[in-house]
Amino acid sequence: MNTATRPGFGMRPGEIDTEATEAAIPERSRVDLAAERDEAGIDELMSSLDDELIGLREVKTRIREVAALLLVDRVRQRFGVSSTRPNLHMCFTGNPGTGKTTVAMRMAGLLHRIGYLERGHLVAVTRDDLVGQYVGHTAPKTKEVLKRAMGGVLFIDEAYYLYRAENERDYGQESIEILLQVMENQREDVVVILAGYGDRMAEFFHSNPGMSSRVAHHIEFDDYDLGELESIAGLMSEQDGYRIGGEAAEVFRELLDEQRARPRFANARTVRNVLERARLRHASRLVDTLDDCGLDDLVRLEPVDFKS
Repeated sequence: MNTATRPGFGMRPGEIDTEATEAAIPERSRVDLAAERDEAGIDELMSSLDDELIGLREVKTRIREVAALLLVDRVRQRFGVSSTRPNLHMCFTGNPGTGKTTVAMRMAGLLHRIGYLERGHLVAVTRDDLVGQYVGHTAPKTKEVLKRAMGGVLFIDEAYYLYRAENERDYGQESIEILLQVMENQREDVVVILAGYGDRMAEFFHSNPGMSSRVAHHIEFDDYDLGELESIAGLMSEQDGYRIGGEAAEVFRELLDEQRARPRFANARTVRNVLERARLRHASRLVDTLDDCGLDDLVRLEPVDFKS
C-alpha cells in the first residue's frame, strides 16, 4: 500500500490535506473516541492479551499507547489533518518464555484492525531463514521472507545472530542491508520486530547503528516472579483440563522456585515443561495403580506427579 495514495500521509505534520477536504468532517464536529476504540476492537484485543498473558504490565501499557496513537491519527485524518506515518519497528528484549512471540502476534492483529497494516499476519523467523551459506544465496532468502511478511509483522528471534563480526566471510550483513532498506522505504508495508536477550541486542545495535536508528520502540519483557509463574501454571492447567490443589500446589511451587535458580530457566516455557512431565507421571500412575477411575482421578494432579 503506497502512502501517496492515503490521505494525510506524505505531508508536513499539522498541515491540512486539501485533497481530502471535501471528504473531511467539519472542524467543529465531535468524534466519539470510545466508539472508535470499540469499532477498532482495541478493548477486545487488550482483554484477550490480559487473559492469555499473566503480568507484563509495562509491555501491555506500551501496546495501549501504540493503539491510542494510531487511533488518534486515524481520527485526525478524518478531520483532514495530516500526520507523518509513525515508525513502529520494534525491539523486544527479555529471557525465553516471557511472551515476546505472543505479544508480536497480538501486535500484528492490532495494527491490522486499526488500519496500519493491510493483512496483520505474523511471520516468525531466525537467522537460518534469512542468511544463506554461499555467495548469492542470502539476498533471495531474505527477499522471500520479506515478501511473505508484507502487510504484516516480521518477527526475527535472536536477531543478533544476523551479525557475526568474527567471521569476515559471513553473509549476515547482506541480509541486514536488505532489511534496512525495507524498514526505511516500506514501513507502510511491513513492521519488523527484533527480539533477543537485552545485552546481546545492545551489542547488535552498537555494531549496526543503521538498524538502531530504524527501531523506534524498545520494549523489555521482565522475568515472571514466583506468584506469576503459579498463575501461568493455573491458566495452563485449566486450559488442559487439570487441577493442581492442596499439597500438590505447594510441591509444585517449591519445584518452580528451584527451577528459577537454574541457568536455563525459561519462564513460561519451563512451566509448560514441568506440567508436561507431571501429566506423563499422572497418566502412568493411573494406568499402573488403578483398575478403574473417575473424573476426579483423571483431572487431579497429585504431589507425586511433580516429583522425579
